[in-house]
Amino acid sequence: MHIHILGICGTFMGSLAVLARQLGHQVTGSDQGVYPPMSTQLEQQGITLMEGYDAAHLKPAPDLVLIGNAMSRGNPEVEAVLNRNINYMSGPEWLAREVLHKRWVLAVAGTHGKTTTTSMLLWILEQAGFDPGYLVGGVPRDFPVSARLGSSDFFIIEADEYDSAFFDKRSKFVHYRPRTLILNNLEYDHADIFDSVEAIERQFHHLVRTVPATGVIIRPSVDVHLDRALAMGCWSALQTTAIASEAETTDWRAELLREDGSAFVVLHHEQPVAEVRWDMTGLHNVRNALAAIAAARHVGVTPDHAIAALSRFGGVKRRMELLAEVGGIRVYDDFAHHPTAIATTLDGLRRQVGDEYVVALIEPRSNTMQQGVHKASLLPSAEAADRVVWANLGKMDWLAELVTQWQQDSGDDRHEIGTSVATLLKKTLADLPRPCHIVIMSNGGFAGIHQTLIAELEKRLA
Repeated sequence: MHIHILGICGTFMGSLAVLARQLGHQVTGSDQGVYPPMSTQLEQQGITLMEGYDAAHLKPAPDLVLIGNAMSRGNPEVEAVLNRNINYMSGPEWLAREVLHKRWVLAVAGTHGKTTTTSMLLWILEQAGFDPGYLVGGVPRDFPVSARLGSSDFFIIEADEYDSAFFDKRSKFVHYRPRTLILNNLEYDHADIFDSVEAIERQFHHLVRTVPATGVIIRPSVDVHLDRALAMGCWSALQTTAIASEAETTDWRAELLREDGSAFVVLHHEQPVAEVRWDMTGLHNVRNALAAIAAARHVGVTPDHAIAALSRFGGVKRRMELLAEVGGIRVYDDFAHHPTAIATTLDGLRRQVGDEYVVALIEPRSNTMQQGVHKASLLPSAEAADRVVWANLGKMDWLAELVTQWQQDSGDDRHEIGTSVATLLKKTLADLPRPCHIVIMSNGGFAGIHQTLIAELEKRLA
């Protein structure tokens, strides 16, 4: 069968392309402005990429078109699919029908940490010899591709609350029907789809409705929005996680041995199980690890084996990925898309590096960020950085006003704005002490600024 995918370089649709290829289908796809690592992965899988959207890409007509949720009416290929009566469906529906049915699905949902937690759980089951199928919304370092079918009954999936397609406004994760479900957290996001956090809570409730009574839902002990989603109805066993004393009672608890989260003791029902010592940092990753350990236990992996696997966990690309070190200056790439993600990532780095100088170069790129929905918490989220350079490569007029008002009210002049790549580089690289850490934060390609910045550092410090 010939399957053509619209929006193929998105993390989800690109992973579907890999699975379809492994099922033996001919796979092609279209996208606009493709960039690594997904484009590289797809080309290595023998999948044909077509730049832009053009009705000519659908000649000869494929047997099936999978339409990504970034596509809308008016797109030339969407219109051609409808006009020519070509068979089509959403990516999540195809995945549920062709891959997930009759499998034990382990799903990871939440506003933050989905990709990393999914990758942790995958690594644990892989090290236990399960050979699970998986779909991760990124590229895990420990695996060559972002998705595979696997040979076992188990399938691990990053479960996104974003809508399925322009013709299916249900959240993607409603299609997956997990038996083991991790709910990492819940905050307001995706303002282009959801009018309020209550609307997101409702979608999480719909997901909870699909978990069988024999299933397990794993959640943090403290999260008011998850409380509200689960209060609408829950028919499955609940397990909770917590760090230190943030909850009086919990099923899984972490006691920190190091403030940066690089070492901690795992307790199950308040009994010590084992110590985790790994290369990851940040309290958010401690939470991710607890959830992954609990989910792995539900399918038969003992906590000691899960913890041993995590000690060798390699992380995920674009999640505080060290890109280069030039003359004592370290450059990282991070996928931060929300003020909470910015804050937790920078806090983790600060706990790790102490008083060393930290520069955050941040592109508020998501629809929610660009609309200014989170502007009240945006600048405070970068509190852990010594200098913050905000990229305004579009038309966020409110961002300059926000920085000006912040400076007037607080006297804090660490925040700057750049409206071009050249300006951003100049502000980021000005008067850097050594050692120094530069964190580039964006959920997109950021106009290739990562390699441009590294090249400029090499030129200056050579």
